Amino acid sequence: MVENASLTILNFTLQFIPPADRLPLLSNIARGTRTGGVLVLSEKIRFEDPVVERELVALHEAFKRENGYSDLEISRKRTALEKVLIPEKLDTHQDRLREAGFSRSQVWLQCFNFASLLAFRD
Repeated sequence: MVENASLTILNFTLQFIPPADRLPLLSNIARGTRTGGVLVLSEKIRFEDPVVERELVALHEAFKRENGYSDLEISRKRTALEKVLIPEKLDTHQDRLREAGFSRSQVWLQCFNFASLLAFRD
């Protein structure tokens, strides 16, 4: 239960929660956020366009390789997260934030297929 919060942070949390449970969680946070409060929501996102999706995944995997991950490590992580991590489109997140009770949201940071939004309770 969130009460009288001025700031709540969910870093890469929703993507591991069943989609049907995401709105109730965000609604609870919105109800417990005071006027002028903010939710920082960071999530892996997916893209409608399969070409863009593939390109951004490839860029992220290249980033991992540049930082010392082997192809085997990258593959094992992808397999381990398959069907556990369920990313959604950015507009799905924004629509759900509005439905939960946040008045507006804005992307403040995005890198590859990861985005962080500010959701405001006005």
